[in-house]
Amino acid sequence: MTNTFVPLHAVAPIVDPSAATGAFSLLWLILALPAFGAVVLLIGGRRTDRFGHLLGTGTVAVSFVLSVVVFVALIGRDAGDRQVQQHLWTWFTAGKYHVELNLLYDQLSALFLLLITGVGGIIHLYSVGYMAHDPRRRRFFAYLNLFVASMLLLVLASDYVALFLGWEGVGLASYLLIGFWQHKHSAAFAAKKAFVVNRVGDIGLSLGIALIFATFGSSSFSVVSAHAHNASAGTLTAIGLLLLLGACGKSAQFPLQSWLLDAMEGPTPVSALIHAATMVTAGVYLITRSNFIFSITADARTGVILVGTITLLMGAIIGCAKDDIKKVLAGSTMSQIGYMILASGLGVAGYAFAIFHLLTHGFFKANMFLGAGSVMHGTEDDVDMRHYGALRKAMPVTFLTFAMGYLAIIGFPGFSGFWSKDKIIETALDQNWIVGLCALLGAGVTGFYMTRLMLMTFFGEKRWEPDVHPHESPKVMTIPLIVLAALSVLGGALLINDWIVTWLAPVVGTESHVGTSLSPWVLSLLAVVVVASGVLAAWYFVGRREVPRVAPLKVSVLTRIARAELYGDAANEELVVKPGYQLVRGLTAFDRGVVDGAAMGSTASFGGLSARGRLVQNGYVRSYALSLLAGAALVLVALMVVNL
Repeated sequence: MTNTFVPLHAVAPIVDPSAATGAFSLLWLILALPAFGAVVLLIGGRRTDRFGHLLGTGTVAVSFVLSVVVFVALIGRDAGDRQVQQHLWTWFTAGKYHVELNLLYDQLSALFLLLITGVGGIIHLYSVGYMAHDPRRRRFFAYLNLFVASMLLLVLASDYVALFLGWEGVGLASYLLIGFWQHKHSAAFAAKKAFVVNRVGDIGLSLGIALIFATFGSSSFSVVSAHAHNASAGTLTAIGLLLLLGACGKSAQFPLQSWLLDAMEGPTPVSALIHAATMVTAGVYLITRSNFIFSITADARTGVILVGTITLLMGAIIGCAKDDIKKVLAGSTMSQIGYMILASGLGVAGYAFAIFHLLTHGFFKANMFLGAGSVMHGTEDDVDMRHYGALRKAMPVTFLTFAMGYLAIIGFPGFSGFWSKDKIIETALDQNWIVGLCALLGAGVTGFYMTRLMLMTFFGEKRWEPDVHPHESPKVMTIPLIVLAALSVLGGALLINDWIVTWLAPVVGTESHVGTSLSPWVLSLLAVVVVASGVLAAWYFVGRREVPRVAPLKVSVLTRIARAELYGDAANEELVVKPGYQLVRGLTAFDRGVVDGAAMGSTASFGGLSARGRLVQNGYVRSYALSLLAGAALVLVALMVVNL
């Protein structure tokens, strides 16, 4: 077992795409269709109310079909000829700096296209039923389409500047969707909080792009990847850390994680889209796409590993104490994205497994979020798990499909999460045993809080009010659940014969792996034992006891800390908000007292002098004659002094 974050014999490939021809000339259409849907629904207004949901869903569905077509075309090419670029137009020119709006399609973006349009399309279909009675449903689908289009631009961009355009589009769409029910103060506040926190991360990304341009004279992936080895280690580390800050904001990683739980104020399909197929995956994509930078700088990768490890534990701990079913899943997302960030920080050894877990997580997290929406649909929009109990009988399809997601996320043998998460733990143990043990501990905590969710929601005694009548959701909502449940089970097939590792190798590089001192089977067995311990602990503390309808106040210190989300908001308030407020107050006082004072003082002085001078202009001839006499005397005296 090695104890270093530096992979041996790591090779980061250069981005060198060929021109798009044939089926690849349709790439622009995959992006344009959901963008077109958003424009039509927003400009068309109420005239599109009757078919808005169909147009929104249809455009994403066609984009998925096209994504499958170009994916098949990509498979038909040789492994070394799978980077394709489609030129759209020159975006802008400033001196020697040109930004071309090109689309880059390779093995990495191909997987993201299938995830975004596939899972995104399923979420659109589910939303047809979930938002059926919402008077602003047409606007909701317009925002969903805008979200999907922005994410597609983000993963198809061949340039950091174009990526930033999609990055900001995702931020705008998330703001609109989180605050969709803007009549609720909590929703408006959550949207504003997500927007502000993400701007902090965006500052890091924009500075990183500026430093990339200053260093390489270009922001194109192909140019940067070709010349990355020529840059100094300090510059690459600075770029890597700035990109990491951007990833922390978009992917809700420590210390910019505070917006994610509040974002649950948006409609549940929004939560599924943000957590499974779009926004929070952007940070993982950014680091993996920038592998030609991170593979060289070990210091920046160490920062990535620390952020991922801290966040995976934080999210898991927060998930243990929440009673809101959506917030438990949100804490879970924070934790699982932490695993992906951790894996991407492991360099060439971990990039493929980060993307593998991102894909399987997209399946089972979308499944569980939509399942939570189905539970809320049948319980009068109640989100408190203490008000559920025994829902497995009233909602059998929701229960069974949700159970598939549950087994996948805890890493039950054979399910998709078992394969993807175990590979991250195995690689982490191989690189650094402390990080590996933290990842293993996170798996055990995941087993605890997800089992607690299952027990409180679907098992035990009924705890709902007499006027609540839980019932199964309509087929337009349950069919997407069934599809996602199947993917949650079968997603692990991507690892057969190391397919996903081989597939991504031309993009993220290959490594001469030295192996681990422990057999993968022993590590898998160890992970299963740890997860089983978490499951048994949940049964001991929750399953065999009566669940009170109101959360008890007399709880342990650890529970209070977890309920307070590890005091993340309090820390931000004390460390950022209050000092920032005091700084602004000081600057305001300086501006008023010094800057404005100096300007106003000068004005008053000149005004006073002018008033004195005005007294000389009194219109009396005798005064002017006296002035002339005094002046003449003064000149005479001066001449006499000079002559002396």
